[in-house]
Amino acid sequence: MDATLVALSGGFAAILTPGTLYYIFIGSLIGTLIGVLPGIGPLAALSLLLPATVALPPVAAIAMLSAIFYGSMYGGSITSILVNIPGEAASVVTCLDGHAMARQGRAGPALGMAALGSFIAGTLGIVVLTFFSPALSVFAIRLGPPEYCALMVLGLACTILMIEGSAFKGMIMIGLGAGFATQGMDVVSGEFRFTFNSIDLTAGIELIAVVIGLFGVSEILTNVEKSEGGIAVKTKLRNLWPSAKDWAASWAPILRGSGLGFAVGLVPGGGPVTASFLSYALERRVARDPSGFGQGRIEGVAGPEAANNAAVSSGMIPLLSLGIPGNAVTALLMGALIINGVQPGPMLIVENPQIFWGVVASLYVGNVFLLILNLPLVGLWVQLLRVPYSVLFPTIVLLAMVGTYSANRNIFDLWVMLGFGVLGWFLRKLDYELAPLVLAFVLAPLLEQSLRQSMVMSADGAWIFLARPVAATLLGLSAILLIFVALKGRSANNKGATP
Repeated sequence: MDATLVALSGGFAAILTPGTLYYIFIGSLIGTLIGVLPGIGPLAALSLLLPATVALPPVAAIAMLSAIFYGSMYGGSITSILVNIPGEAASVVTCLDGHAMARQGRAGPALGMAALGSFIAGTLGIVVLTFFSPALSVFAIRLGPPEYCALMVLGLACTILMIEGSAFKGMIMIGLGAGFATQGMDVVSGEFRFTFNSIDLTAGIELIAVVIGLFGVSEILTNVEKSEGGIAVKTKLRNLWPSAKDWAASWAPILRGSGLGFAVGLVPGGGPVTASFLSYALERRVARDPSGFGQGRIEGVAGPEAANNAAVSSGMIPLLSLGIPGNAVTALLMGALIINGVQPGPMLIVENPQIFWGVVASLYVGNVFLLILNLPLVGLWVQLLRVPYSVLFPTIVLLAMVGTYSANRNIFDLWVMLGFGVLGWFLRKLDYELAPLVLAFVLAPLLEQSLRQSMVMSADGAWIFLARPVAATLLGLSAILLIFVALKGRSANNKGATP
């Protein structure tokens, strides 16, 4: 424990510089803005702003992107409470009781509890992250190529598990992501693959262009179709600090939401959205009088807001310790590290301890920044809701193009971005989920490399995966997950066929 605290103090020393604190501040500010403006969401925002972090040191880049993610969680609760429009998916549940409180003239306490509950849960989650991640890394550092290969297989299996719609469509998206990842130079033989005699494709497809196109541009195209205008807000805000009665009703939901959200965030595919829904269901289950939910119960704000922020913290554990992104957002964070020349995983804490502990320390600081920023600036965020989409979306498109080009100064990346934007928009209309494509695009190269290394070091072919206990266990877990998904799909088909 003493060694962990010493290492964490080194992380604080690395980030408590004017430059890094500035980027955390900017990330918190932008993240809240993104959460407030409906129709963008944290995933699109992170993809659009990823190029801006390429020139930054790795710690500052991840700190800024993490702050954007945190900020969007709280920003989404502002619109949920004030105008009954969730700024992002994890804030849908907050609409139920938060907006009811606003209609009763209690928007202030609802917003205050959302901010304070998020801060408490986020801090508790980061404390557990501080002590749990190093222990997991110590175990994982003993793994070799066969175990890494099995770990990547488990990551892809978890990707299938996180698919909410058709598993078959999800498998298609995983195949597309893996296919796009194979384009370019073979890292083992040096031969060019699937380049179609194009010089631009010899270096492969740029991750930044893919994510900006899939999530940023496709989100814009989808929202332009809706042709919505600005949102007028007339709610008056007062008494942001919750009363003693509000605290008495909220402290237990905050603690329950923190624990539940942290556990859900550890599971690939869980994430803040699932955590907030489960927390709300739990609070209704344990309440003495559940009939009041949906009519302005502050527990319905405190629990879900705590759960979604705790899930954000715990989602960093498999990313930093094992190199497995549990959802599309952590896949983007993983991409940011890779772009900066840092490979997340068991060796991160050994080879780059200043980066690992700097990222952990930045989460503490970012959490404090969000609390300091958001309570005084609620009125400003409300005014921004009046920005018309006709002004907002062209500006975002311009920023997307500038950001994509600035990463490599390559015109071809702009065509890739636009192509994936149209592809993402088309796939959304057909109800295909985009996150599995990105996760497979990130994991497939790691899977291929570790598989070929395992085959080179094995005298008995694929038997090496069964001969090594950890690899065999991980593959067994992957098989169990796939069986579970298959049975789940079969059960859903049987229900659909029942007259």
